[in-house]
Amino acid sequence: MTYDHLIVGAGFSGLVLAERLCSQLGRTCLVVDKRSHIGGNAHDHTDRAGVLIHQYGPHYFRTNSEKIRNHLSQFTDWHPVDYRILSHTHGRYYSFPINLNTFEQLIGRASTSGEMESWLAAHRIPIANPTNSEEVILSQVGRELYEKFFKNYTLKQWKRHPRDLDPSVCGRIPIRTNRDDRYLNDSFQALPKHGYTKMFENIVRACGEKLSLRLNTPYRDILPHIRFRHIVFTGPIDEFFDHRLGRLPYRSLRFEPQSFTPSDLSATRPSSSDFPIPKNHYQPAMQVNFPNDHDYTRIVEIKHATGQQIENTTIVREYPADFTPAEEPYYPIPAPDTSALYKKYRDLADSPAALAQIPPQCRCQGISFIGRLATYRYYNMDQVTGMALHEFETLRNSPSPLS
Repeated sequence: MTYDHLIVGAGFSGLVLAERLCSQLGRTCLVVDKRSHIGGNAHDHTDRAGVLIHQYGPHYFRTNSEKIRNHLSQFTDWHPVDYRILSHTHGRYYSFPINLNTFEQLIGRASTSGEMESWLAAHRIPIANPTNSEEVILSQVGRELYEKFFKNYTLKQWKRHPRDLDPSVCGRIPIRTNRDDRYLNDSFQALPKHGYTKMFENIVRACGEKLSLRLNTPYRDILPHIRFRHIVFTGPIDEFFDHRLGRLPYRSLRFEPQSFTPSDLSATRPSSSDFPIPKNHYQPAMQVNFPNDHDYTRIVEIKHATGQQIENTTIVREYPADFTPAEEPYYPIPAPDTSALYKKYRDLADSPAALAQIPPQCRCQGISFIGRLATYRYYNMDQVTGMALHEFETLRNSPSPLS
């Protein structure tokens, strides 16, 4: 069977690009994924308790790009959400990210933005150009808050000290001196109204007969049976090259879900004196971080964000895990040594060695690497969508054998 494009991976980047190629250019695409479902890590589904959950951890969609918002709005309506989380440490819930409310909890009385700014100025450690995640937080809030909220959480999540990680790891978390307690700053924050999976199903439907979809299919298993002119690879770049330069390190995750009926909740949910817990919920916020206690990093109760009206609820405890070939590679590790190894793979991707990985009988003439794993970088969903749209313009306008 012959296709214009083989697309490896049915997540955001793969499906967004497939839809554009099929609907706008009339090209044939075969999308393959080793998993049994579409949507990649953004896949959601209804569990046995009737609760819509995010199977691979919470996916909080947000963007400042009107172009990306408008594009995805072709395939979904939206449920607006102001994502709010808490941090639980020393037996107490704290407003997080750090804001004026957090500061008032710490000092035990009402305060002002001016007083908080003065306190931070007195506690910050002057570092003109932070080179790692420890320095970026110390330069913003000082050692006390760094150790209370950031240090041990980062150690658990990444199994690396913050001083060994890129400044972006902790630096992306806002620090505010007003009462804005939202987790994110983006102008548009929402979830697909009927879930991510429904949105992806609509994207697939928009491709029409130009799209063929094969799930439960490692792409190499299908190579002997197809021909294609171009491949889009969204998986781990080191895997594409058979790890010839060594394995890129990733962090994996283990999820422990637990469902509750209303009678269960009355007997088991933790107490919260600082923040009220809504009826038929387990905890006071959609996400609670645990920087200094327990082996898990956070408990997520996504029902807070989806707004689903149901008596039962489900929480998911999230445990960071070492990555092995048997695990899913969730997070590229942003550090100097990993960046150096990725650059070597990127150089391979830009060389004839990339096409040499594809059997000659496939007749492939071009290759694109897009997505979080293929570019070994932590991207948000809107950024991956933007990357796919940019790659579409490149493929449409490139004077390659595809035109």
